[in-house]
Amino acid sequence: MGTAFVTGAGVRIGSAVARALGRAGYDLALHANRSLDSLESLAEELRGLGRRVTLHAGDLSNPDAVDVLGAQVREACPALDVVVHNAGLFERVDFASVTRAQYRRMLGVNLDAPYFLTQALLPSLRAGKDPLVVHLTDIGGERPVSHYSHYSVSKAGLIMLTRALAVELAPHVRVNAVSPGTVAFPEDFDAAAREAVLKRIPMGREGSVEDIARTIVFLAREAPYITGQVIAVDGGRSAQL
Repeated sequence: MGTAFVTGAGVRIGSAVARALGRAGYDLALHANRSLDSLESLAEELRGLGRRVTLHAGDLSNPDAVDVLGAQVREACPALDVVVHNAGLFERVDFASVTRAQYRRMLGVNLDAPYFLTQALLPSLRAGKDPLVVHLTDIGGERPVSHYSHYSVSKAGLIMLTRALAVELAPHVRVNAVSPGTVAFPEDFDAAAREAVLKRIPMGREGSVEDIARTIVFLAREAPYITGQVIAVDGGRSAQL
């Protein structure tokens, strides 16, 4: 089937995406920063399916670490068919309190790392048969909410990067984004907070990480004419004002 690279693959959406791609027949290069034990367990599971799996660690807020990661994955995967930029940073900070360090780290992980990792992996992508790059974006990149200004800026940039690379890397490399809705509540959400979120979702329920994973597999295997798109997987939440 080919080879896929997934960042932030140790937990949550990243783990589900890696598992779905592995079940679809892809060999895998998997990245994590801190969730290394979970990543190793996932790798063993996927190897049990007959997949070839390499593991890579690195702090994506560090430009040098991004460069090292890109070189390692390029060496491990001379040809890449799917690259999924899933790793991301999310934090709530009042605009007046955002420091330059917080701003740089947010953009470093959410925007700079996808930009320069894709750049580093271009030789491998160009060697792929029908290569696809996927960015994980967010409704916050188009409809911001209070106290997440630096996060929203990073995701807005990622949406534009999706469109810019879809134009520049065509016709061989496709670039799309998947924008998850509520697929897993934060642990600190109580019942009232969860209910408030669900009221804003037309389908009346949260999604699952598997919903995101299935969408990415669809883009990789069944959608050769889709590029430059941001696909919302959010139960209709983004359809409302």
